[in-house]
Amino acid sequence: MSRGLWFVAGAGAGVYAMVRGRRAAEALTADGLRDRWNGLTLGARLLRDEVAQGRADAEVDLRARLGLTPAGTPELAAPRTSTRTASNTPDTTDAPHEEGTT
Repeated sequence: MSRGLWFVAGAGAGVYAMVRGRRAAEALTADGLRDRWNGLTLGARLLRDEVAQGRADAEVDLRARLGLTPAGTPELAAPRTSTRTASNTPDTTDAPHEEGTT
């Protein structure tokens, strides 16, 4: 039993080494290097596209949270009604007005 086990282990190691050696030799040929380079450039393009899509999604989300239009200008709010009765000018500031001071 022990000899059979060592025979199978040695045969497996030989097959493994032969396959790894063949793959390494194929990778170092001109076609193998070209394939690896094309794979690298494709991976870089995919990464660039994913980053750009993520950036665009984040910008849309940020603009939605801040209430900005895609052009980058703030949306106009509905006009506020004036609480001042002394004049006809609309109240355009958020600060409270003191009546009687001019």
